[in-house]
Amino acid sequence: MIKIDSLHKQFGDFQAVRGVSLSVPKGAFLVLVGPSGCGKSTMLRMLAGLEAPTSGTITFGDTTVSDGSRGWVIEPSKRDAGLVFQSYALWPHMTVAGNIDWPLKVAGMDRSARQQRVEEVLNLLSIAQLADRYPNEISGGQQQRVAIARMIAPKPGILLFDEPLSNLDAKLRVEMRTELLRVHRATGATSVYVTHDQVEAMTMASHVAVMNGGRIEQFGSPKELVTDPQTAFVATFVGTPPANLIPVSNGTYWDKWSDGELEGRSGSAMFRPEELELAATPSARTLTLDFAEASPMAGRFMVTGVRDGLRLTAIVDLLPDLTVGDEVHFQLPQKPSGFFTNEGGRV
Repeated sequence: MIKIDSLHKQFGDFQAVRGVSLSVPKGAFLVLVGPSGCGKSTMLRMLAGLEAPTSGTITFGDTTVSDGSRGWVIEPSKRDAGLVFQSYALWPHMTVAGNIDWPLKVAGMDRSARQQRVEEVLNLLSIAQLADRYPNEISGGQQQRVAIARMIAPKPGILLFDEPLSNLDAKLRVEMRTELLRVHRATGATSVYVTHDQVEAMTMASHVAVMNGGRIEQFGSPKELVTDPQTAFVATFVGTPPANLIPVSNGTYWDKWSDGELEGRSGSAMFRPEELELAATPSARTLTLDFAEASPMAGRFMVTGVRDGLRLTAIVDLLPDLTVGDEVHFQLPQKPSGFFTNEGGRV
């Protein structure tokens, strides 16, 4: 449904998107995730037609909607795509029903058909009781539902979400994730969702593109990203909590664990938090750090230590009796789960 080929976007001397290529099947829920400034919002704006690529192409179905080399884009209203902004962008002088009706009116739909469609989406989003209210008379969560209802009213084939939950409180964000997935399934559309929150990415997506520095670090299913990260960045960005990386060099842990296969190289060893244990005393297989914090997690405890720029997290059954700054000994398993080079690639 969506194909992106060698997409670049440059603002002056700044390269916001660098050679991105991917294909998304019809009905997929793609999440673009990454830290601030990684290029994910610029990607979404190019998909929406609000930005033209510097080079590369974007294709929806059989139609090329942007071609940077030829310098043209199909305008947003003709892309069969809907967009929900982070700020919702509702018309303040229109009622909830009026906001939803507006894109249908612009599309030339007659009044009877518009009224029927408005009622359909009001019921789908469970906001029929708000039809005659104005945006300033409803909560942020309700405004979000109105923005989604307005987007899906014309029945676009592609739904675009630009960090739509970032303005909501934690509890409401969890509830709205469920609602968004329900709407996605009900419409049968292909969705592209931008977020910096990897928890949202892992819980909502059928496909995830992890972005960093304008490039895609890895593209795959949530399970693939967690179980088989292909770069050091993905390993430390994805997961709750993410994997631990310990710098190693030739002649230390690296040779011991690699049986000499990687002689002369250096990089980082990956340990998952559930693989680490806490020891009462130091030993040859422990690293001693300063206790930083502990928090409950699904009946277990997440314990974190820091020292000299190294940060390790272990998931343990019992919460140790420690105060911030106490020494904590992390016991490592016999072998790590993976290695990464200094350049960040998986060995």
